[in-house]
Parts: sequence; structure tokens; C-alpha cells
Amino acid sequence: MTSRRRIHNLKGIADTLPDKSKVRVLFVCLGNICRSTAAQGVLESLAQQQGVSVEVDSAGTYGGHAGQGADPRMKVHARRRGYELTHRARRVRESDFSDFDIIIGMDDANISDLRRLAPTLEDEAKIFSMAGFLRQHPGWDYVPDPYYEGSEGFELVLDLLEDACQCLIDQIKDMQ
Repeated sequence: MTSRRRIHNLKGIADTLPDKSKVRVLFVCLGNICRSTAAQGVLESLAQQQGVSVEVDSAGTYGGHAGQGADPRMKVHARRRGYELTHRARRVRESDFSDFDIIIGMDDANISDLRRLAPTLEDEAKIFSMAGFLRQHPGWDYVPDPYYEGSEGFELVLDLLEDACQCLIDQIKDMQ
């Protein structure tokens, strides 16, 4: 869990964006019912509050939950913080690499799967780790899956996502 990780800097990809006025972000976790769907809800809310134009979606590397809504426990914890999670789970598609400017995985397994799925090296360069946007939680190298955890696991994930999404919003503002 502890590292000397540096925060991702998105300035390098700014010149490659087809439309800087609306950055397209895809969050990815395993099943797309906890972490990535919550990240989508957090980023959409922060973007709306701060007047930042983004298109946000989420997906999973495993398709077993396709069509399902967010995990009910995550929905409860997110709602307490003011986030409504309405997304339906889906699996990552090859077209996601052309449809999104930034693709963010929650842990090393997600990142590895995304790199394997990326059609080109250019597409691989769009892949980032969510932990690379953490400013207030520097000891975390990944966003843990709360699926088999209790309430504290879901709260921790939301704490991490709020931290990382605010950093991401700040960087997107700088690009626009």
C-alpha cells in the first residue's frame, strides 16, 4: 500500500485531445458495479458543480454483471454523499479506446487487462491508474474493491474516489 508514487500529469495528452472543450473519461474496474460506477457518479457531480465539461462513462473488465445497476451497498453509501448511481454495468469494448480520451483503471489487474485490450500503443497511452490522481491519500497504490467488505470498505473507496476525481477535475480545467 505504501509508495513514493507521483501524481499523474495529464498535460502531456492535452495536444492529442480531439476536443479539449469536452474531455471524455472512462472509469474501469472488475465488475462495473462498485468502484468505476461510483467514480463516474463522483466525477459527474464534481464536474457539474464546478462547471467543467466532461463526458463520463464506466465499464468492467468482467462482463458477468452486464445490465445490472450499481451494488446496492455502494448506492446507499454514495447517496449519503449526494451521488446518484444510475449507470448499468457493461463490459469494456474495443471501441472504448477510440471513444474516450482518458481511461482510468482502479487497480493493477484492471490496468493490465486494459493494456492487453488496447488496440494500439496510442490507445495504451490513454490508460492511467486512479491511484495516480490521489493527493490526500498518498499511501494508496490502488482503489480497493469493496465488494467483500463492510461499510468501512465502501466509505474508504468513496474517500479515495472523491480525492482522485477532484485532482482529475483540476487537471481537466487546466487543459480546457
